[in-house]
Amino acid sequence: MIKKTASAHWSGGLKDGGGKLSTESGALHDHRYGFNTRFEGEAGTNPEELIGAAHAGCFSMALSMVLGDYDAKAEDIDTQATVHLGEQASGFEITRIDLDLTAKIPGISESDFQQAAKTAKENCPVSKVLAGAEITLTAKLDS
Repeated sequence: MIKKTASAHWSGGLKDGGGKLSTESGALHDHRYGFNTRFEGEAGTNPEELIGAAHAGCFSMALSMVLGDYDAKAEDIDTQATVHLGEQASGFEITRIDLDLTAKIPGISESDFQQAAKTAKENCPVSKVLAGAEITLTAKLDS
């Protein structure tokens, strides 16, 4: 079992407070976040941005693995994840994540590429943990 740790520190109220995020690896160390960075577009990070980065990274690695089943290796995989946060009757929730993939993979057919991308989307661990949200995929193979 692999375990990774991240931490959050918060002080103050929702709108006047603020927090800091840190990760075990040090990739984030006391990185600022708050209502203003989450809902008002100010500089800093927010949980949805971090979920998007995690999902894009996990999906890209999963695709790299799945391509091995097709005896293919990516020259380039570029994945963007757009996380949609919406207000529902019960409060805010992540309603959808759009994965937009552009990849350069020599020697793979379009149909094999699409199947590999679909398999990666369905099986990457972050997709699995986010199963409550709709996850869309647009996959473009560069020639």
